[in-house]
This record gives sequence, C-alpha cells and structure tokens, in this order.
Amino acid sequence: MIESTLNIPIEKTLNSKLPFFDFNNLQFGKNFSDHMFVIDFENGEWKNARIIPYQRFDLSPSSAVIHYGQSVFEGMKAYKNESGEVMLFRPTDNFKRLNKSAIRMCMPEVPEDLFMEGLIKLIQLDSDWIPSKAGQSLYIRPFLFATDEFIGVKPSETYRFAIITSPAGAYYSEPVKVLVETSYTRAVEGGIGYVKAAGNYGRSLYPAKKAQELGYHQLIWTDATEHKYIEESGTMNVLFVINDVLITPPVSTTILAGITRDSVLTLARDWGMKVEERKIKIDEIIDAFEKGTISDAFGTGTAATIAHISHIGYNGSDYLLPEVQTRKFSNKIKEELQKIRLAQAPDKHNWVLKIK
Repeated sequence: MIESTLNIPIEKTLNSKLPFFDFNNLQFGKNFSDHMFVIDFENGEWKNARIIPYQRFDLSPSSAVIHYGQSVFEGMKAYKNESGEVMLFRPTDNFKRLNKSAIRMCMPEVPEDLFMEGLIKLIQLDSDWIPSKAGQSLYIRPFLFATDEFIGVKPSETYRFAIITSPAGAYYSEPVKVLVETSYTRAVEGGIGYVKAAGNYGRSLYPAKKAQELGYHQLIWTDATEHKYIEESGTMNVLFVINDVLITPPVSTTILAGITRDSVLTLARDWGMKVEERKIKIDEIIDAFEKGTISDAFGTGTAATIAHISHIGYNGSDYLLPEVQTRKFSNKIKEELQKIRLAQAPDKHNWVLKIK
C-alpha cells in the first residue's frame, strides 16, 4: 500500500553544482544532478516519500544488501529538444521491468503512481541538468535495495527505493570490439539473468576485465550448457543483419528483455523488414562472415542506445564488420529512435512521455 497522499515534499539544495558544471566534457556516470527521490518500505508499506539534495546514504555494516545482494535497478533517459521540451522514453516499461526484477528477488513492488510521480517531479526540479546537444541526455537510475540490519539468510523486511540522475554523453565513444566468451557464464536457465539484479553485473566483471586486457570493450556471452549459442553482450542485447534479415536471440530466463531491443524490433517490423527471434549458434555467425552475408551487428541498451560492433573475436581470430558508415539498418534505426525521442518523428507506439 501507499500513503494516502502523493504530495511529495521537496527539499531544494542550498549549494547547486549546476553553475560550475561543464556540459562540454560529459562522461557517462561520473557526475550527478542536484537532487534525488527517496522512499522507504517499512512495516509492509511505502512511506516518507521525499525529494532531497543528492547525498550519501547512511548504512549499517549489517545491512542486508551488503551481505545477501537484494538489489535491483533500472536505466532510462530524459531528452531535451530544440524547443526545450523534456521527453522520457518508455518510462512505464522501465517501471514494469523494475517490479519484475523485484518479484524475482523477493522484494516489494513499487506502486506505479509513486514511481511515476517521484520520477516526474525529480525531472521537473532538475530539468536544467538535461543536456541539449546531440548525443547527450540525462541518464536516470531508479534502484531498490534491502536495508534490514540483520545477518541471516532471509528476505529483508525493510527496503529503500531511490532515483538519481546524471547528465551523460555516449556510453561508448567508438564502435565496440567484442569477444565471444566460451568459458565463463553470465546466467543459467532458471536463474536471475533476465532481471536487472546487481549480482548479474558483479559476476560479469572478472571475465570482462580479462577481455579488456586483450583489447576488447565487451563480451558476447554464450549459453551456460554448451557455450554454442549467443545470448547477450555485457551491457546490451545483441542483433545481427544476415542476408537482410534482422536476427537476435529470444528473451528467456538468461537474457534481459531490453526496452531498446524491443523498440528496434518493433520499428523493423513496421518497416517490413524480416525479423527472427531465435537461437543463434556462434558457428552461424562465423559462417556468415566467411560467406560475406553479414552486413551489420550492433548492441542495444538504454546506456549504449545503438552501439555499432566493429570486431567479433572468436577462437583467436577477429572478424571485422563493414565500416559503420556503410551500414544501412543500424544507422537508420539509430536516427529514427533519436527523432522519436525528440518529437521530430511520429510516435506511433506512444513511447514518449512529455514532461511539462
């Protein structure tokens, strides 16, 4: 349940960082806006919703999140167009996925009205933090974590939900070089690979670090059973264009149902392109390279948006994709998504929420 009113109190910062912030040198996830939305779950209800200055949390050393990993999050973006209008892209889908993650991690669901009103009021308050240059946005991070001060393996009885924001440029500043991972495993069937749980990312760091030491930006994960089938990349779903067909692995209990992924597939079908969501063997991709039938490969995600893949490493060899400027589909879809986000193209699927 929720408190009877959504009259969320706002405590404005007395020391805004905005006058000193350099919007010409944005790094992803490095700097944060002036305020954050916070609400706590206690005694079976959400209470004490507030917007306060961005600050540290006071956590006990025995906090359940530290010891047992009940922590989930989302990622979305706000954009500002040339008219100064502020747009959120598919926020209700992020809300739904957050609660899907919460259920799997045995955490309380966040009510939709609370999520949306807290989000909108926060964005309205910090709207001057939204960059307006091409390729820039305000990255939004909602997250939920356990707060019980108790060492014992059980679901926490108390939680905190918060939203913080960060002006951001591109996640990847260049086309990405990826390595197919055939030893380590990101997710297993029946596990939590399909939710945005913090532990999924923690377990991926060591293999990713090893790949980066070899000169790759990210991994392409494979199935846990045989390491023969492509799943997703470290921060993205992954898609290929082979023989003019858009192909991507189907979502499952090991693959995140990406919102950008869904947007790309929806637009591709709108355009009459053949789309296949099916299992993809690594050997099929290598065969397409050898036959010259693969014309595009890219990752999709809120942070990465559309990330062109330049190289795919496998079994000691690097397979090079066509030059980015020659790729028809990924460039077209990237441009179309940006136009929809900025209200420069029709929003047929009602993806964009304008904030007054």
